[in-house]
Amino acid sequence: MSAKSVILFGASGTIGQSVARELVERGYETTCVIRAGGRDVFPGARVERMRDLDSNSVRGLFLGKNYDAVISCIASRTGVHEDAWKVDAIFNQNIIAAAQTAGVRHAVLLSAICVQKPKLAFQTAKLAAEATFRESGLTWTIIRPTAFFKSLSGQAQRVKRGKPFLLFGDGELTRCKPISDGDLARFIVSALSDPAKHNCVLPIGGPGPAISPKAQGELLFELLGKEPRFRHVPVKWMDRAIAALDLLGKLSKHAAAKAEYARIGRYYATESMLVWDKEREVYDADATPEFGEDTLRDHYAKLLRAQ
Repeated sequence: MSAKSVILFGASGTIGQSVARELVERGYETTCVIRAGGRDVFPGARVERMRDLDSNSVRGLFLGKNYDAVISCIASRTGVHEDAWKVDAIFNQNIIAAAQTAGVRHAVLLSAICVQKPKLAFQTAKLAAEATFRESGLTWTIIRPTAFFKSLSGQAQRVKRGKPFLLFGDGELTRCKPISDGDLARFIVSALSDPAKHNCVLPIGGPGPAISPKAQGELLFELLGKEPRFRHVPVKWMDRAIAALDLLGKLSKHAAAKAEYARIGRYYATESMLVWDKEREVYDADATPEFGEDTLRDHYAKLLRAQ
């Protein structure tokens, strides 16, 4: 094991909690950083609470400690410009600055595969964070996962209630290889001890094949023993909504934020979460690495039983 003591930022998120459990199970001395007032749900780990994201607050978490590695799973909650830059970019810059001063050897960043084609504020902020890690002088690992199971589960209850599955366009505009929280956590923690994952940008998905939104809906109906029912939403409706909100956004910050949320929704409705081949200008499912054993089918089946 190349690292023994690890400090984890973003521990209270769903991925962060899974990473914390994996670190403890593998025998790492684990410190989880959560915001003041957050719940301590990390058996076997030490918990540090922080009120602010500024450089002094972050530096204080490293004082008197000897961490071998830092893992950042932080992400802005909204994705709008101000929040994204404060959290995804500047907070990560503060983490790296503190890690450099404290003599940390390895820094691991959870990024996102969508930064391959940046069109949104949070994607630009994540790319700034990636640059900070690469240029830190530390051993670094940047991990770009595809879609999460959670992000593909929003319509499960809707379908169970007998409503149609909503699709943008024909439901075949995009594909992804979703990965579970547990499998992603195992991949992230494996980077600490695997030299092949050092100083690399690593896209990663779950077990294939790549799946479209329509196929996700069909899977839900199949598990419920129902005939598939779909409602198709034209992408141009989203474009009209974005244009209207952009106009209102010139007068209202609230409307401007809603416009950005709509742009984020449109991006995920029209762009695949797979490796982007720049030369051919296509998303390449075959080039998207797979990891783990958890399947979306099993996740959906468990989710439907619990609801």
